[in-house]
Amino acid sequence: MADVSFAACPACVAAPAAAELARAQPLRTARLCLSLPAIHCAACITGVERTLLRQEGVRAARVNLTLKRVQVDAAAQVTAQTLVQALTRVGFEAYELDPDALAASETDKRGRAILTRIAVAGFAMMNVMLLSVAIWSGAQAATRDMFHWVSAAIALPAVAFAAQPFFGAAWRAVKGGRLNMDVPISLAILLACAMSLFETVQGGEQAYFDAALSLTFFLLAGRYLDFRTRSLARSAAEQLAALEVPRATLQDGRIVPVAEVAPGATVRVVPGARVPVDGVVISGTSEVDRAWLTGESLPALVETGDRVTAGEVNLTGALVLRVTAAGRDSSLHRIADLVALAETARNRYTSLADRAARIYAPLVHLLALLAFVAWFAASRDLRLSLNIAVAVLIITCPCALGLAVPAVVTAASGRLFRAGLLIKSATALERLAEVDTVVFDKTGTLTTGTAQLTNLAAFCADEIGVALALAQGSAHPLSLALSEAARAAGHRAAQVTDIREVAGFGVEGLWRGQTVRLGRAAWAGGAVGQGGTAAWLVIAKAPARAFEFTDELRAGAVELVAGLQAQGKQVVLLSGDSAQAVAQIAARLGIVSWEADCLPQSKAARIAALAASGKRVLMVGDGLNDTAALAGAHVSISPASALEAARVVSDIVLLGRSLAPVAQALEVAVSARRRIKENFAVAVVYNLIAVPVALAGFATPLAAAIAMSSSSVLVSLNAVRLRRAATARRRV
Repeated sequence: MADVSFAACPACVAAPAAAELARAQPLRTARLCLSLPAIHCAACITGVERTLLRQEGVRAARVNLTLKRVQVDAAAQVTAQTLVQALTRVGFEAYELDPDALAASETDKRGRAILTRIAVAGFAMMNVMLLSVAIWSGAQAATRDMFHWVSAAIALPAVAFAAQPFFGAAWRAVKGGRLNMDVPISLAILLACAMSLFETVQGGEQAYFDAALSLTFFLLAGRYLDFRTRSLARSAAEQLAALEVPRATLQDGRIVPVAEVAPGATVRVVPGARVPVDGVVISGTSEVDRAWLTGESLPALVETGDRVTAGEVNLTGALVLRVTAAGRDSSLHRIADLVALAETARNRYTSLADRAARIYAPLVHLLALLAFVAWFAASRDLRLSLNIAVAVLIITCPCALGLAVPAVVTAASGRLFRAGLLIKSATALERLAEVDTVVFDKTGTLTTGTAQLTNLAAFCADEIGVALALAQGSAHPLSLALSEAARAAGHRAAQVTDIREVAGFGVEGLWRGQTVRLGRAAWAGGAVGQGGTAAWLVIAKAPARAFEFTDELRAGAVELVAGLQAQGKQVVLLSGDSAQAVAQIAARLGIVSWEADCLPQSKAARIAALAASGKRVLMVGDGLNDTAALAGAHVSISPASALEAARVVSDIVLLGRSLAPVAQALEVAVSARRRIKENFAVAVVYNLIAVPVALAGFATPLAAAIAMSSSSVLVSLNAVRLRRAATARRRV
């Protein structure tokens, strides 16, 4: 779902914050955190920081473009709402975040740690190989032993440091009474090092430190490729919790944490503020923007007795609410719980690599054990038997299997990134290839979420000038759309005086001594219940006339829906908007199956029902009301303009404005799954040839390492074919 955007440019968010830096001084400092979901460039950073630093009491402002957040140090009396309003006035979307609800991300730290281990393993491998060249060239006796000891001094500390991810994962698996890919990997590395050290101590002719290091290096490269596909995934539930307004203003003026607000208390919500609690209006009239919560494309009028929920934005008038639920009991928090539950369920998906590991890992250990037992029984030579067992372990080491999926996913992710799609989940492409049903949200997904004026030419210059003057006095989405269209057509505002906004109804003023109004039909004298979205203009006693608006379809929407239907996929539209608005969009796109007035819970329930009937669902959505459905779908996509929580929970992010790349993603996913299966086939054929050779005793651990590395290179080259196919297609 898309809110009306006041931002100058689309797509980016903020950085984690701490609590308070207060000291026992008269002038205390508060640390505030704001989400900036529409920043995307260096100019945005400069604009945000300059705007904030111009505000009285602000001492420092630091924007984090990656997280799309700004951290502000200010005097204690400065409120987040003041800063939000300042940013909104200059065209930046901003929302207060609760710093305590945002867990510090360890993603960058983990990525750097893996790269450091790759660098250490690679550096050590190259140096040990240089020493091995001297041994292969004929170094004898003391010279050979010296080179072996130098190799040991380099290799053993390097392996101990670089292979820790495999050792740790293998130990956890063994402690849990199960096997995974890391168990044979760890055994192969440890046994190669142990045998090499034994040969060195005994003055043997061969040591295999380079085999242990090359094994570690290649497997770490695969681990990093896998990590990169997951690095953008963070908990959507945390992001949703952070969107909850951390403080509420009680009717007596006290500002308290939302967690301390009890049901029955009364709170005030000023225009422009996000509602902090669920409650009932006991005083005031206003319009609230529910776009991200319910999908309604237009603000809803609320009066005494109406219900509002946490997360809605109060637009035009002050409200006093009697609290019905706050904090963990609020609607927003219940959505976060739904998301967390759906994420947990989806994480149970077993990838092809995991399924292969369940069969492959026990088989590898059994073969190595059989090789050792058989050779020792036949030769009574412990050294020979161990060498052959180590060679079997290395040659069957699941390096090709470990690279089979990450290499393809990385190649496919690069291809789709160039097309405008960011793949965040390691299993997203596998799941996308299985999709047979596509569910769309409406506002902000199939449509742009912004109103477009359709009948400006039907009005004379005086009427447009009056309407423009009145629209400039309101922040209502239709007023903003009218102002933009009138200015683009070259019109100027008329001399309208005494302009004032009547909360929940519209704007009125005086033009040439006559009362003029722009707003709701019932207030301006228009035809109540007339179809379509409209803002009514009345000048004096003349009949009211309607400025008509429509929600613009997102580029590529028509082609995408038609393409999906041609592929035989079921297309469903679920929206929180009114039945009339949803029916219009469904008709324009040719979607037969649609539902309107969908709450977040009902969207998630519909996705669950489709899944229970055996459907593999792709959900495409952008709003807070879509997050539970996005998390519960088999695979999910959200636009870059979506709410941060929706982007976080999605497997894929659409970076551009057009929906066309979604169709390409489905094609690439099928191709990627085919490449993954081919890589598994390569690994199987390699093992069918290499394992008998190792079992027969014809492969040393070093030869086994070279064979294993060759299979890894072959798997990587097969994955690169995805990119080459894309390049060839572009040339054609």
